[in-house]
Amino acid sequence: MKASEKGHVLLRLFLSTLYLSTFTFGGGYVIVTLLKDTFVDKYHWIDEEEMLDLTAIAQSSPGAVAVNGAIVIGFKLAGFPGVIASVFGAIIPPMVILSLVSLCYTAFCTNPLIAAMLNGMKAGVGAVIVSAVWDMGSSVLQTKDRVGVLIMLLSFCLSCFGGVNAVYIIFCTAAFGMLRALCHELRQKNPLSQSRFRGFSDMFRNLHKEN
Repeated sequence: MKASEKGHVLLRLFLSTLYLSTFTFGGGYVIVTLLKDTFVDKYHWIDEEEMLDLTAIAQSSPGAVAVNGAIVIGFKLAGFPGVIASVFGAIIPPMVILSLVSLCYTAFCTNPLIAAMLNGMKAGVGAVIVSAVWDMGSSVLQTKDRVGVLIMLLSFCLSCFGGVNAVYIIFCTAAFGMLRALCHELRQKNPLSQSRFRGFSDMFRNLHKEN
């Protein structure tokens, strides 16, 4: 990438994260959706699968999801300078807005118009989060990977109905994914074990047909 092109990407990256961070209300999950709309759908700098991976990294890392998401996308697009540009774009708006709000905290807390506005925004934020879940869940379903779909559904049930901490779910699914990838790689490198595995599978299938 030429210096002029890289400078253009850095400027776009900074302005995009600055804009998204300025007009994002409702937490990091909302900005993840807007990052996808901007960098996947609008600029086509990364694809849907990469966005899923980057979101998983941002969610499983310590710190705010919005800043983590900006870091991983910035590094993916422009390396360390991209990290600096995207992080500054992500943290400047909330820092300025919260500084101003803190000066008028009493007026904001007691103002019924502000309270009504925040209550109305909750419905919009919920809709945006549902939209993000739908888009990312659809991407997993499109892979037609039964194990991946099963993990997604199991993780949802554990988090929504079982009350399991999201951190434990992410670490467990990450460990399972690594183990699965290692097993697949070993089978690829050792065709003998792969043929034995197929032989056992065929034997059990034939026994099932006979019964």
